[in-house]
Parts: sequence; C-alpha cells; structure tokens
Amino acid sequence: MEFMDVVRNRYSCKKFSARQIGEEQLAAILEAGRLAPTAKNLQEQKVYVVQSPELLARIDAQTPCRYGAPTVLVVAYDKGNVFTYPGGARNSGIEDATIVATHMVLAAWDAGVDGCWLNFFDPDKMAKELGLPENEEILMLLDLGFAAEGTGPLPNHSSRTPPEQTAVRM
Repeated sequence: MEFMDVVRNRYSCKKFSARQIGEEQLAAILEAGRLAPTAKNLQEQKVYVVQSPELLARIDAQTPCRYGAPTVLVVAYDKGNVFTYPGGARNSGIEDATIVATHMVLAAWDAGVDGCWLNFFDPDKMAKELGLPENEEILMLLDLGFAAEGTGPLPNHSSRTPPEQTAVRM
C-alpha cells in the first residue's frame, strides 16, 4: 500500500470481531516498531504482546477501551535507559515510545489489521496490573484485530484543520 493511502485511510477501530490477527501480520507490526528511530539509538521501548484471556481481562479492568480487540500491544519504555536533553528538563522516553507506537499503528493498517491507539487508563495502575518492572512506564496500548461487521471510522474522522492553520512558515 502507498504510504499516503495508509495515513489517509487508517482509523481508530472502536469495535473488533473475535478473529485473531495472523502471526505474519503481528511480526510485520512488531518489526515496524523495532525499526523506529530512537534518540541515540537507545531502543528503550518494550512492547508486550497480550493475547491471553486472563491478561485481556486485566486490561479490561483498567479501561473500557479495548473494544473487544483480541490482541493488545502494551508499549512501554525503560525509564533508566533514556537520553536526557540539554537543560535536563526532558528526556527521550515518551517521544521514542511514541515513534515506535506510530510505526506500529501505521504498519497494522498496511498489513490489513485494524487498530486503535488507547491512552484512556492510569499508566501506573495498568503497569502494576500487568506486572511490568518498576523501571518501565507505559505510554499507550494498541488494540489490534479486525473490525466487527458494520464498524468504520467515526463521523468526524475526516474532519481536519486546514494545513495553513497547523503548519506555519517562519
């Protein structure tokens, strides 16, 4: 698929069928995340693949937004392995994990898999519920699967601010 077709057409799926994604599709999505750039190439991301009913139920206990997805990727980063920017006020953890997650969201659509970027949860409670190490912080969850019949983009999906309001030439 052409890149601009991917970014124009992917949407956040809000209702999934029970059909599980294929191993080849999952591998392609994870590979896209692995290849994402990170500051100083630290690769501090951790991507947990959740497919077991027990762990999916634990996710459901923390958020109403799994929407029945049969696979959830938990995207986290190692807080002890980040690049601290000059001035010391910021580090690369959140942005690097975001780049990884974005690569995977787009790769999912390219692989024919529907997805939804999920951040409606308490990251600390979710990490504890899933038993993640204390040095890791969850950035987001990525619901993955196939849209249930009749599911499509929300009505406001194609509503975008004009480019002259979002890209300012200086």
